[in-house]
Amino acid sequence: MSITDDRRVTTDDLPEDPGTGGLSEQLLRLRELKEAIAAGDPAGTERQHAKGKLTARERIALLLDEGSFHEIEALRRHRATGFGLEKKKPHTDGVITGWGTVHGRTVFVYAHDFRIFGGALGEAHATKIHKLMDLAESAGAPLVSLNDGAGARIQEGVTALAGYGGIFQRNTRCSGVIPQISVMLGPCAGGAAYSPALTDFVFMVRETSQMFITGPDVVRAVTGEEISQNGLGGADVHASISGVAAFAYDDEESCLEEVRYLLSMLPQNNRETSPVEETEDPADRSVDALLDLVPGDPNQSYDMRKVIEEIVDDHDFFEVQPTWATNIICALARLDGHVVGIVANQPASLAGVLDIHASEKAARFVQTCDAFNIPLVSLVDVPGFLPGVDQEHGGIIRHGAKLLYAYCNATVPRVQVILRKAYGGAYIVMDSRSIGVDVSLAWPSNEIAVMGAEGAANVIFRREIAAADDPDAMRQQKIKEYQSELMHPYYAAERGLVDDVIDPRETRSALIGSLAMLRTKHANLPSRKHGNPPV
Repeated sequence: MSITDDRRVTTDDLPEDPGTGGLSEQLLRLRELKEAIAAGDPAGTERQHAKGKLTARERIALLLDEGSFHEIEALRRHRATGFGLEKKKPHTDGVITGWGTVHGRTVFVYAHDFRIFGGALGEAHATKIHKLMDLAESAGAPLVSLNDGAGARIQEGVTALAGYGGIFQRNTRCSGVIPQISVMLGPCAGGAAYSPALTDFVFMVRETSQMFITGPDVVRAVTGEEISQNGLGGADVHASISGVAAFAYDDEESCLEEVRYLLSMLPQNNRETSPVEETEDPADRSVDALLDLVPGDPNQSYDMRKVIEEIVDDHDFFEVQPTWATNIICALARLDGHVVGIVANQPASLAGVLDIHASEKAARFVQTCDAFNIPLVSLVDVPGFLPGVDQEHGGIIRHGAKLLYAYCNATVPRVQVILRKAYGGAYIVMDSRSIGVDVSLAWPSNEIAVMGAEGAANVIFRREIAAADDPDAMRQQKIKEYQSELMHPYYAAERGLVDDVIDPRETRSALIGSLAMLRTKHANLPSRKHGNPPV
């Protein structure tokens, strides 16, 4: 049979004795077989495209540098019997595994092939993924999973479930060792959702990808609630409500392009640092726009994103979880070509207070940056923790402690800039000097205090205010008194809790200089198996 024939090559096309014929003939058969495996089922491809989805190989081609993919175990087939499986043994067993490069650096990837068994995981399928994960760990290179599968292969029973267990165990073992990125490009239900949840970043595509533990049918049967798949576990749900997804996109092409961009900002593993890029943005550039961006009135709102844009290289940063817990910003950016992680309060959302979700979001980001040697910059303008019964009953103490623990535990270079307010426990939690920040800087507009002047005056001078002939006038007098005594911009600097009060226009150069000094930072950790953080 010629390789130009339309008929697909199957095992029926191979001789009973694979060694029959000369080497040239055997090579021809091998090439025909591999070409047929790569082409896949044309009808399945059409069905995939009709759903607005790409095939597994098309996705890999978009993710990796052109021509760099090296596939392993393309000839693998399952060995299960029963329920008709013995009559259907397609090569690859529904998952494509291998490695290639992204921007010239090695990346390991596996992609569920929905055309084969709906991408469902069986024993052989899982074993291929296990092998690839072990290779990624050994080679010290990122792992990207392109998820589009129907969960465990029911016909294979418990062996399929055990396959998932092997994946989860490796996800955990590789956590903080190599970057792990999950890209959701189709359905992900039941136990299969836990592997993405164990990885560092989750990407989703609107309309075509969903994640949930129990689907709409089960929800309807148990609770009587009617909900669609996207309403239950679609991209926007997980990007804006649950916080499971870090990113959501409208199409697979833009999603995979952004995965490539994220990989360009991450190190290969926890023993390396992120790639340094040349920049024409001067390190000593004066950031004059900051004088107008940040209002002098501490109660007036502004968009912290614009502050970040002015400070970082080429006004470019990559925000993580931009639509969840919007009162705090977590982003990757570059300063003088070096990657940094930025944690910043967002006055434009809930006045920038810390609440349960903001604490969780920032804690996870701080841990990720620390695991992969990415220095941390904290931009502080925080009025405190969000008060309320729901917050207290929801465990704000426990969740706020997650962020506190993450900062205290971080050994990467850490620089803090206090722009305006820094009140109470939230000031401490946002990487203050007392919990180990390396360099603390402040603008002349900073207000570091236990609480705002008005609240403090009402507590400290409540008797004087109550006894005054004009309580309002007395209150204003005491507010000014408290401000002049304890909230002037140099109070913390006089006590060594702030290293310097800087001109806001020098923020970029001050950050770059501080981080350059800290580049050789080394921390000695106590001997222990591991910490016991609040969860």
